Amino acid sequence: MMADAASNTTEGQPAGAAVALPGAPLAAPGTAPSGVPIGAPAGVPAGAHTEASARALVRALPHAAWLVSLPQAVVVAANGAAARLLGRPLDQLVGAPAQQLAASPEDEAWWAAVSDVATAATSEGSWRSASATAAAGERPALDSDTIFACAGGGSRHVRRTISLLRDEACAANGATNGATNGDATCDRTCDAKCAGRGAHGRAWALVMVIDRSAEQAADAEREARVAELEATLESAADGLLVTDLAGGLRSFNRRFAAMWALPEELLHARDDDAIAAWMARSVLDPEAYAQRLRMLFETPLLAATDRLRLLGGAVVERVTRPLWRDGRPQGRVWAFRDLSERLAAEERIEALASTDALTGLPNRRVMSGWVEAAAQAAGGPAESRQPFAVMMVDLDRFRQINASLGHAMGDRVLQHVAKRLQGCLREDDRIARIGGDQFGVLLAGADARSAETTARRMLNVVAQPCSLEGATFTLTCSIGIALAPAHGRNADELARHAEAAVRAVKLAGSANLRLHQVRAEVDRRSHMMLDHAMRQALVSGRFRLAYQPQVSLADGRIVGAEALLRWRDPELGEISPGRFIPVAEESGFIVAIGDWVLAQAVRQAALWHQRGWQVPVAVNVSAVQFHQAQFVERVASVLAVSALPPRLLELELTESILVHDADEALARLRALKRLGLRLSIDDFGTGYSSLAYLKRFPIGKLKIDRSFVQGLPGDETDAGIVRAILQMSRALDMQVIAEGVETEPQREFLVREGCAEMQGFLYAPALDPLSFEQRLAQAGAEEAGAGPATGAPHAPHAPHAPHAPAAPNAPGPRIRLVRA
Repeated sequence: MMADAASNTTEGQPAGAAVALPGAPLAAPGTAPSGVPIGAPAGVPAGAHTEASARALVRALPHAAWLVSLPQAVVVAANGAAARLLGRPLDQLVGAPAQQLAASPEDEAWWAAVSDVATAATSEGSWRSASATAAAGERPALDSDTIFACAGGGSRHVRRTISLLRDEACAANGATNGATNGDATCDRTCDAKCAGRGAHGRAWALVMVIDRSAEQAADAEREARVAELEATLESAADGLLVTDLAGGLRSFNRRFAAMWALPEELLHARDDDAIAAWMARSVLDPEAYAQRLRMLFETPLLAATDRLRLLGGAVVERVTRPLWRDGRPQGRVWAFRDLSERLAAEERIEALASTDALTGLPNRRVMSGWVEAAAQAAGGPAESRQPFAVMMVDLDRFRQINASLGHAMGDRVLQHVAKRLQGCLREDDRIARIGGDQFGVLLAGADARSAETTARRMLNVVAQPCSLEGATFTLTCSIGIALAPAHGRNADELARHAEAAVRAVKLAGSANLRLHQVRAEVDRRSHMMLDHAMRQALVSGRFRLAYQPQVSLADGRIVGAEALLRWRDPELGEISPGRFIPVAEESGFIVAIGDWVLAQAVRQAALWHQRGWQVPVAVNVSAVQFHQAQFVERVASVLAVSALPPRLLELELTESILVHDADEALARLRALKRLGLRLSIDDFGTGYSSLAYLKRFPIGKLKIDRSFVQGLPGDETDAGIVRAILQMSRALDMQVIAEGVETEPQREFLVREGCAEMQGFLYAPALDPLSFEQRLAQAGAEEAGAGPATGAPHAPHAPHAPHAPAAPNAPGPRIRLVRA
């Protein structure tokens, strides 16, 4: 039997042929291949033909299959598909126990039960009765999914079916006898005939296995993707909903349910109509919502984005796209995004961008919008034009509040002032905080008179005493006013002109109001052009220095020179220092100009020193330049580079330097004095010098301003002032030089009163370096050849020539930038 089984395992049938035992159906219907019964060939025993047919059947099956002999449960035939599935050669499969090929508990239990039935049938002599029992349900065919272990150590997911087979002749006998005698008679008759044919007790089981590994992997992959998709949808910030073409709900995520506050009972019931009705009731405009839905479902290819407002206050953005499958729309996908937080954030940002956080007033940007809108309205048709005014309110000396009381108190003061100013305005007027301590006001329908009235009311209100946290103080403010359309036709012009008016009030002493002056605007434009030209002139080398001799009134010798700045512009022509120096001081460019003048004057003085002329050079220093942090170091560096003896440099200072931060000025003056320089005060008597300051500061010379010299000797007031200056200088042990001396009577008066030195056109105007050197050379030649007697009168243009070199104790140099 085993030899026959081994020899019959060769696959002799075409793959996929459907073969069955003649007249032998499967024990469990629907699990074994069907076929046409094949009659036994003549001369072949029926039992042999049945077993051969069963083996042929196994070989012809397209899926893995093997034939198991019962009751031993041993494989007697298998096909190539089984060998490939299990990874074992065919000769190893034949003769193997059936439980070994499929070793699941379910298989082992089934084989054990079937073997018991087969054994009992064999011993009773009636296999058909056992087969009938199995077919009746006590032991049905096994059909389920399981896992097969492969020879290489792997495993496969399979669909395994086990069916019982029985002999064709027995089945025919049973059918005939059953029709004649009934079941019991049939059994006995069939068993007797089978035993007589030698087939008594023969039975098989057919095992068919379909490899489902690829299908299982695809199912697992599909399940994994579905799980990933569900997790992704649930983790999305947007609410997602999928509907079919009719609007029926297919799926949704939890975010969608939470966004629409859907009740749990609706979620569990999956009632499409109830959920749709709930959503319609949740929007502010149900009619528009329903109309939009109908339009979307009537046009399945339409993609749309809408914004919905819910009853709870939320704003939801709805985005819908058609759902495609197989090239056709199958429904819609809806995405709902809650915009409430974003819109609230945008509103907060807009509020911060347009509102002053401290006072709650609108800011400069909003103020500009107001003015621009009002300007456009004022430029419209004549019948609708309405004048208006723009005011800038600037608190005076507000920095003192912050410095003395702290910034927290300063903030409270600003809030308090804002409320006071608001109380001065009409309903149509607008106020904004446009700077640290500056407020802007738009007065609707205001002319110059009404604007001034409102401004004075503000001045009075702000000036009322203020008490905060036990501190009592008084504030004042300065107000600039620009009228539209007289002073400007847009927001930029009006704001600029109002701010210019505020600056004018500040310069005039603060705590007042001022209307914009058109002439002042013209001057500012001129200053801007002049400032630009001045900066270009310094870069292009268009500045030059001239030197006006300073002479001794006692003997007419040249005792020094004042360096004076000159500028000739190719377009503007010769520009007076009195015109461009104030512009330079206002813009701060005076520092760069002053550094250039200092370097050039010291270089020229050093050159004269090398040629044997000991001529001190005076250079004028502006207050802005003097208060630069590195001014002393700058002077020391220039002296070191030029190798000029410090005694040949004199710095002329203005009186304002002495009264502004006197302690700092004193320390800086002492540092300059330690360098060996000479220091003098320019234009003495025109400022606010204090005698106490003069006593403390290391000043060696005073210069009488030309305004006091011009009236000499006839003007008694000028004569008295000059006499007082000379007497004071002698008391303070200071030298005195008079500038602007142009006539002989002026010189004679100064000589009689004891003035030591002078400069002016009586001797010489400011000279270029070469002309100045010629004067020095001429003076030296005259002195060597016994020139004019010392102290003789001088003609206006025939002065005494100086000698060279000057005495070691000659006056030091001075810086002068303004006067010629």
